[in-house]
Amino acid sequence: MLDTHARKFVQPSIDRTASYLLEKGRTANEITVLALFVGVGTSVLYVLGFPILAVVFLWLSGFLDAVDGTMARNTKTSPFGTVMDITFDRVVEIGMIVAIAYVHPEVLWPLLLLSVSIIVSMTIFLVVGAVSEKAGIKSFYYQAGLAERTEGFVLFSVMLLFPSFLFWSTLLFFAVELFTGIQRFMEAKRILK
Repeated sequence: MLDTHARKFVQPSIDRTASYLLEKGRTANEITVLALFVGVGTSVLYVLGFPILAVVFLWLSGFLDAVDGTMARNTKTSPFGTVMDITFDRVVEIGMIVAIAYVHPEVLWPLLLLSVSIIVSMTIFLVVGAVSEKAGIKSFYYQAGLAERTEGFVLFSVMLLFPSFLFWSTLLFFAVELFTGIQRFMEAKRILK
C-alpha cells in the first residue's frame, strides 16, 4: 500500500541516486547485488546484537532496491534483472526471519506462520504477474496490496527493535500478509477471467 501510494514522496531522492550511480558507470544489476549484501548484513548485525544498526541496514537495502529498479527503467530492463530483484528480496526476508528465530527461538511458531503467509502471498503475486497481460511501469503486472515491501520493512523494524512485543508483532505481520494474499487472490479472480 505504501509502495503504491507514498512512493511519489521518496521518488525524487531515488531518481537522484539512480542518476548519480548511472553517471558513475554502475548498472542496475550491480546495485541489486549490493542491496542483497546490505540486506543480508541486516540479519548478521541482528544476530551479533546490533538491532538499531540492523534496522538502518534494512532500510538502506530497501532504498537500494528501489534505486536499482529506477536505474533499470532509465536504461534497459532485463528479465534476469527482474528475477534477481524478486529473488534477492525474498532472500533478505528469509534471512531476517532466520535471524529472529535464532535470537528468539521462543517465537518459532509465529515466525513459521509468517513464513507461510509470505510464501502464499508471493506465490499469488508472482503467478498473477506471470499470467496477466497487463503491464505497469515494472516489467510485470504489479499487484498492489495492504502489505508491500515498505509495510514489511516497518513490521520487521518493530520486530527487531521491540523484542518484548515480538510474539504479537509477528502475529500482526502474519495477519497482514494473509490478508494481502486473500486480497491479491480476489483481484486475480476479477482480472483473470
